[in-house]
Amino acid sequence: MLSRSLTLAILFAVSSPLLAADSDTPLGQERGRSRPLIIIASSSVDPTLVSLKKSLDEPANKEAFAKRNMVLYTVVNMIGQRNGKDMDAQSTMSLIRDLKLGARPGDQAQVILVGKDGETKIDHKGRIEPKEIFDTIDQMPMAEKEAAAPAPVAPAAEPKSAAGGKAGKAGKSAPAAPPTQPDD
Repeated sequence: MLSRSLTLAILFAVSSPLLAADSDTPLGQERGRSRPLIIIASSSVDPTLVSLKKSLDEPANKEAFAKRNMVLYTVVNMIGQRNGKDMDAQSTMSLIRDLKLGARPGDQAQVILVGKDGETKIDHKGRIEPKEIFDTIDQMPMAEKEAAAPAPVAPAAEPKSAAGGKAGKAGKSAPAAPPTQPDD
């Protein structure tokens, strides 16, 4: 009994940081829920940062941004924000580590789009238009699945004809019972 408890405790202690590492990072928390757009600039007056933020504040772009489940992260001089709200230093550094940027010169702002799957879709230095970002998202397979999801599929008459083989008496047949799942 003691050896089982000790083994379980060791497994839990070893696996907990690994499991927590994925979900504690800003990008890990966004995975599957939203598409982070990250702008990394060396100055708050960087032309790319200023123009992209101004473009995203326009009503049409703001609506398109929200429609595509996007979140804006900005990192200026190692100070991070998520949708205009300050992030703590640990979260900002975690975001930068997740992006695996390495040592890059800070002469131009960098714009990074991460998909819901956690993969980098755009890694661009310098100016970029919101239309280019939105077009990239619209071409993603996940966006196509989301667009097709609202159309509900009604149970058609196919199961009736396949279940009993009596297509002529489909109105009188009893509905098929759902399959039962074995208990574990």
